[in-house]
Amino acid sequence: MTVWGAMADAVSIVCLLGGAFFAFAAGVGALRFPDLLARMHAGTKPQVLGLILVLIGLALRLREGGAVWALLLVAVFQMITAPVAAHMVGRAGFRTGKVRSDLLVVDELTRDLDETQGSPTRAGEDL
Repeated sequence: MTVWGAMADAVSIVCLLGGAFFAFAAGVGALRFPDLLARMHAGTKPQVLGLILVLIGLALRLREGGAVWALLLVAVFQMITAPVAAHMVGRAGFRTGKVRSDLLVVDELTRDLDETQGSPTRAGEDL
């Protein structure tokens, strides 16, 4: 094993442990936080960072072109889908009353929904 290989393995171990820590923190946050939005935030932000660190650690350890490209593809799809899924869950939770409004600092969605309710057009209709 070369010096560069040993250094890559050491960085890989650090990334894997860091990713495991962030994934664990996401799980703890999802259990401990009081409302949907806080749990959603805890489940997406550290989870994505943890997964990225794990994927970097795996790429450094595997060092094969095909595996690295597959891991990169997983990372890209995760970074694209996690925020969209969290946004949709947040909006659905807000509309069904699962969000505690006393914990919100700024509530722009209620105003926007009230304005939309008063307009004659609905989603999917032409102006």
